[in-house]
Amino acid sequence: MTNINKKYDVVIIGGGQSGLALGYYLRRSHLQFIILDKESSPGGSWQHYWLSLRLFSPAQWSSLPGMIMPGGSDYYPTREETVQYLSQYENKYELPVKRSIEVTSVTQNDNTFYLATNDGVYESKVVISATGSFCHPYIPPYPGIEKFKGKILHSAFYQSPEQFLGKRVAIVGEGNSGAQILAEVSTIAKTLWITQKEPRFLADHIDGRFLFDAASQMYKAKQEGKDYQPPSLGDIVMVKSVQEARTRGVLATSHRTFTSITQDALVWDQGHEEKVDAIIFCTGFRPSLNHLMPLNIVTGDGKVETEETKVKGLQGLWLVGYGNWTGFASATLIGVGRSAKRTVEEIITYLAASLPDTRKY
Repeated sequence: MTNINKKYDVVIIGGGQSGLALGYYLRRSHLQFIILDKESSPGGSWQHYWLSLRLFSPAQWSSLPGMIMPGGSDYYPTREETVQYLSQYENKYELPVKRSIEVTSVTQNDNTFYLATNDGVYESKVVISATGSFCHPYIPPYPGIEKFKGKILHSAFYQSPEQFLGKRVAIVGEGNSGAQILAEVSTIAKTLWITQKEPRFLADHIDGRFLFDAASQMYKAKQEGKDYQPPSLGDIVMVKSVQEARTRGVLATSHRTFTSITQDALVWDQGHEEKVDAIIFCTGFRPSLNHLMPLNIVTGDGKVETEETKVKGLQGLWLVGYGNWTGFASATLIGVGRSAKRTVEEIITYLAASLPDTRKY
């Protein structure tokens, strides 16, 4: 049923994996809630990643609460399969997602939030920001970068390698995205791999499920006040494309980061230069929180002070899915469920005093 007055108990900003996990738990309450998603179709940021992307955790270990992703314990889903899963999840639980709605600003007055959007103003007692970071890609401000005449691309906008055929391409970043894009581009172009440190590779049989287990043990130990040193496994998961790149010798050599950029080259401290036609930055993202700027809570590093997901010093606002600072492993498919469950429990408690008995959990 449509709420024509646009007044809700809870508004979730973002309809990706975090927003859906929150919806899963909120649907079991009597709270009136809506999920506002700026995307025109289901799937969140997954629908914008490069075409050949595969998850580095098996399907069974890449699932939201209440619905196992198809594929089992040894299958690594593609980008399209992940998007399809999220769409099916949304439909299965009939989550109230309203699309193509962009929230431009959030303000608060007398314990009510006002969300300015391209669909008018929404009012809510509680706001959960779940916009993630994909919309805020980060490229380091290298001196001279504005002079470069070739192509500069962040991994957020990379789709496929065809445009780099026969080119000399620098791939910047030692994480999984850097390794996977390097593996693909190197099949049709000359590549130069730039990393801040020597890349560390996991054994072929180790994947995201092992990393999650190790991280979970560390998290549990921290909660109990115990010391725990996780095993030093490495950083890069050896999915099939990366294994194939290793066979071709592509992973054998990486260069430490350069210091500046000219019109057609990367430059190191000692004056060494490498000519390149294109640079692909796999250098991560920053939280997408511009809509919260009017609340004056975003710090200099682009984050917000929180206790788990609850914002410190501002009643009624929670942040979910931005990384460990908003809940352990909350930026992952398998990890966000825990943050979502705890957040909804806190919200129900917060709203209990102000809601009629007939609408309480």
